[in-house]
Amino acid sequence: MGRRPQPQRKEELLDACADHALAHGLPDRLGPFVTATGTSARMLIYHFGTRDALLRAVLGRARQRQLDGFRDLLRPRPDEPYRDTLTRAWTAITGADGQPYLRMFGELRESTVEPLWPELRRAATTDWLEPLEDGLRTLERPDLATLVLAVIRGLITDLHATGDRDRTDRAFRQFLATLGDYPTGTERTSRSRSSAPSRSTGRTVAPVEA
Repeated sequence: MGRRPQPQRKEELLDACADHALAHGLPDRLGPFVTATGTSARMLIYHFGTRDALLRAVLGRARQRQLDGFRDLLRPRPDEPYRDTLTRAWTAITGADGQPYLRMFGELRESTVEPLWPELRRAATTDWLEPLEDGLRTLERPDLATLVLAVIRGLITDLHATGDRDRTDRAFRQFLATLGDYPTGTERTSRSRSSAPSRSTGRTVAPVEA
């Protein structure tokens, strides 16, 4: 008779492998996972089927931890202005607690392991739009979610390339201070129309003051 499934043991092994991968990077062989779990390669294959299946499970577990943590950081709070929430989230995401996730998934996008999760590039963007929209709705600007996400991702890339935390922190604070200055889609359309050349004279028509 074959072994009976042991879901609790499988979850324990998966958590231990995810802990190791977040601390040391995703290994290209089973040896580091064997050491981290105190089991054997044969038992890991028994529980997960193949090496690639284990790696996918590890990535999925790490990704879920990241989503749970980062989404909580980005959620709006009734007693906190959302700009302050974003500042606190930026500090945590780029700090010691957030770095393992940024490192793991950043390296994955640049490595030959990417075929394990071909949807990652898209998910790494779309997963964060909804929580940002919810938070920015408190400022009546959910339409700025894409812009805020692009700035966060760009500054994270800058931070990784230069290590200049003071400068990137300052840039993020300066960006947040301008959030209320971006026109809405309606305002952009209105401004475009009001500054369009007159068909009869070819001269620019100045906006009418309220």
